[in-house]
Amino acid sequence: MEIILVNENEPYWDKLIAFSRNCSWNPGKNLANRMEKHDFKDKEQIFVAIEANQIAGFCVFEENGYIPPEYNYHPFINLVFVDESYRGKRVSEKLIEKALSYGKELGLNKVYLKSEHRGLYEKYGFKKIADFTPIVGLADQIFEKNI
Repeated sequence: MEIILVNENEPYWDKLIAFSRNCSWNPGKNLANRMEKHDFKDKEQIFVAIEANQIAGFCVFEENGYIPPEYNYHPFINLVFVDESYRGKRVSEKLIEKALSYGKELGLNKVYLKSEHRGLYEKYGFKKIADFTPIVGLADQIFEKNI
């Protein structure tokens, strides 16, 4: 399995738009819409897990986690998704590791993540720091990781 950075000039850009639009997770459709609108800032990146030329999952490294404004945390690893047929193969861990490595390259010392999942991100070294009422979606917890 390979984790790659995907941008508009990559061959996987259009494949990821189609994959995320058709994935079983509703926020995937939001990613497809954002990609079509080129709604990403300079340092924001999309990471994609590829196995045998197929997309297995994705995550986004972005400035804004779409959390209530009273929580002034950034940047975020967001929209972590793994296709059902690839679950249990540590794909999300590999995606997160690549995003954390990117954060280090930027000179960051902390990264945040939001999720509704309990007990998942702690095993990757994240620490829950807040509960909140979601603006969009189901994610209602904020996690932090020193890098």
